[in-house]
Amino acid sequence: MLQEISINKIKGFSIGHAQYQEAATGCTVIINKNGAVTGVDVRGGSPGTRETDLLKSENLVQETHAVFLSGGSAFGLSVADGIMQYLEERKIGFDVGVARVPIVPGAILFDLTVGDASIRPDASLGYQACLDAETTKEATNGSIGAGTGATVGKCLGTSFSMKGGLGTFAIQIGELQVGAVVAVNSFGDIFDPGENQIIAGAYDRENNQLLHTEEQLLSQLDKQTNRFSTNTSIGTIITNAKATKAEMNKLASIAHDGFARTMRPSHTLIDGDTIFAMTSNEVSVDLNIVGMLAVQAIEQAVINGIKHAQTVDGQPSYTDIIKNK
Repeated sequence: MLQEISINKIKGFSIGHAQYQEAATGCTVIINKNGAVTGVDVRGGSPGTRETDLLKSENLVQETHAVFLSGGSAFGLSVADGIMQYLEERKIGFDVGVARVPIVPGAILFDLTVGDASIRPDASLGYQACLDAETTKEATNGSIGAGTGATVGKCLGTSFSMKGGLGTFAIQIGELQVGAVVAVNSFGDIFDPGENQIIAGAYDRENNQLLHTEEQLLSQLDKQTNRFSTNTSIGTIITNAKATKAEMNKLASIAHDGFARTMRPSHTLIDGDTIFAMTSNEVSVDLNIVGMLAVQAIEQAVINGIKHAQTVDGQPSYTDIIKNK
């Protein structure tokens, strides 16, 4: 029987968050100390990533020891240094004879227009997120970690955008476990397929009205604007299904359907949408089922990230617009 579980119940993985709250930015780390077979799929046109080439099916290293999601634009890639320090101190990494090198891919989102742009996630914050992963036992959603400064619905600029967030969701059927961690920071609106409506996005604060990004874009057909502001949604699938690196790359690709179901539009030229897929490689199952559940997990994680977000730096949250109705 299919049942929802806490993502922290997926064996072999630990998840931690750290943030600079006043600066409205942060990072999230997913650790597997034993090594997780990992793939990735980058769909957006403006990605910011680290070590994704290493995850190509034909390349040598088969396992990662952590994946990070971070705010701070390209500056946020430095959180990897702190994560590598944490893992090296515990003698975790790829054995190269003279040392163990932790394999730590990751991706960043653009949140510099929220909070203080001069303060970004760094090595210290990455290390703190690893320490948090040691003690965090319950799933955490909302304005935390990589979702601290996340926003959605930016076709009319930040004065019409809403608060995004960090969302998680996990499912178990038999011994198979599949979960997702997503930092929701899309250019487009967020659509809840279960409610059949947009729940966050471009928002007229004076009239308490969602403006529908796709309609706004059509009305701006001939208008040339710089839309590069606070975009990119990033996430990670974690599971215990047995799979090769090539198969995990494919699962990461399939999981992007969860973005397409919930973000309108998704995978734009100004989003850097990226999804990793990690497995502890323990349970033999039909990978078509894993792909189907991965899409569901991404979809629900996106919705949880929005519905649990709190107002940050004047960006209204889902809860705010519900209260105003």
